[in-house]
Amino acid sequence: MFDIEYKGGNAIVISTKKVGVAIDPKRSVFGKKDLAIKDGVELATERRFLTGDAAYRVSLEGAGEYEVSDIQIKGVPTYRHLDDPKTATKDSTIYVLTINGIRIAVLGNIVPDLTDEQLEEIGVVDILVVPVGGNGYTLDATAAVSVVKAIDPKIVVPVHYAEPTLSYEVPQDKLDDFINTLKAPVVEEPKLKIKTEQDLPPALEVRKLALAT
Repeated sequence: MFDIEYKGGNAIVISTKKVGVAIDPKRSVFGKKDLAIKDGVELATERRFLTGDAAYRVSLEGAGEYEVSDIQIKGVPTYRHLDDPKTATKDSTIYVLTINGIRIAVLGNIVPDLTDEQLEEIGVVDILVVPVGGNGYTLDATAAVSVVKAIDPKIVVPVHYAEPTLSYEVPQDKLDDFINTLKAPVVEEPKLKIKTEQDLPPALEVRKLALAT
């Protein structure tokens, strides 16, 4: 069993009975308090989103394979959104977390055109967390939908979109832009709770999670 909470920006918290994982926990980049989970794990899609808080048992960033408690983590390198392809290096990381056989892929501010090799490394995905706010900072609705279709999850959790209580470096599009483009059923809930594979829907659904403090 695990929960996924949305904390604004690209920040989410995935919690099992044994450990909590904060992904992109440096919320001070958009004016909120950084996340700190005692004896938890911080995981960053880019190095600048690590907090270095001593509360965490471990801080992880970059490609590789890791195992923390009951979670297996795989990092797949990719390019950041809108970096110059002539000079860019793979400074962003896509993560695939496996919990009791359920696979969760988390995207940061990445380029939308994933290669066949990257898609093979990512593999089968049950739950996809994807930023959708656009405007030159991250994937926009059209690019996010393209990535969703390429990865083909059962559940998509959109993040990094316009919220009245959040102030981003670049104004973000409303979530409706992504929902209207994807045209999949939407379920609104405080957090995503998964006990077993039986909790996964038979066809793609959008899970709109409440913004948690």
